[in-house]
Amino acid sequence: MDQVFVFVPGADDSAAELSAAAAALFPGAAPTALVAGHGEALAAAARDAARAFPQVWSFDAPDLAHPDAERLRPLLAKVLPAGACLLLPHGTLAMDLAPGLSVRLGAAYAPDVVGAEGADGSWLRLVRQEFGGQVHARVACDAAQGAVITVRSGAFVPAPAGPGGTVVDRSADIPAVQPRRRFREVVAAPAGDVDIAREEVLVSVGRGIGDQENIALAEELAEAMGAALSCSRPIVDAKWLDKGRQVGTSGQTVRPKVYLALGISGSFQHLGGIKGSPFLVAVNKNPKAPIFQAASVGVVADLLELLPELTDAVRKVK
Repeated sequence: MDQVFVFVPGADDSAAELSAAAAALFPGAAPTALVAGHGEALAAAARDAARAFPQVWSFDAPDLAHPDAERLRPLLAKVLPAGACLLLPHGTLAMDLAPGLSVRLGAAYAPDVVGAEGADGSWLRLVRQEFGGQVHARVACDAAQGAVITVRSGAFVPAPAGPGGTVVDRSADIPAVQPRRRFREVVAAPAGDVDIAREEVLVSVGRGIGDQENIALAEELAEAMGAALSCSRPIVDAKWLDKGRQVGTSGQTVRPKVYLALGISGSFQHLGGIKGSPFLVAVNKNPKAPIFQAASVGVVADLLELLPELTDAVRKVK
């Protein structure tokens, strides 16, 4: 298991998180990062990856400008050595790419990993979450023939930047592919009346807020803190707040310094929209909520009782 690779999909915090995950899963290994894309976007991703890994393989082609599992799968299958272990961030691309790639490589497949418990020979001992995060499952993965592992965003503390790695152009290895689908367009979530992607402090509400009228309690806290109000997907689906305030893979990607999660369970879709490793405070009455695994501070409490007291405390401090 000394051949360890990571696939970095873009210039964001995923490279630093994957570096930390690789160090936890494969202590002592020197992982190689793989980046694919086109033009300046690829160059930015390669520079970002080089800050976290000693060597980066870069694949540049117009057809790779937009991530497409049908194009990436044969590329990765071609360049990865036999028995290699590949890590990539868990998200919509990984869910499309990783299962078929593991079959093509004849390798083990371990999705949505949140922790590592060491290795025993060729067996990796991993931690996953089941039943919406209510249960931590410890699983053994035989990596003798390699493994494809997807890592949940926010599960590993990003590694500090290194001295800078070497970027190697491997574009000549890109295979010719005739995909059965084609890229049409990117549909971005509307910015709305507040651009939460630019806010440094966010107060975010989820299903645990209970009823629409209770959102006013979170709004009062956000106002007292000088923060913006954001939310998870169930709040948008219920039409309690507009789409522009949704944080997550199907909403906005945010990089706040402080993120207060109120009544949010912590699905990987939501956590995948939070970048930059903010100081994350989670409040939830369920002590087993997955959000606590990513939180800097966790509070088990009833929101309706806590929010008025918290707002008063913030106002007194100010």
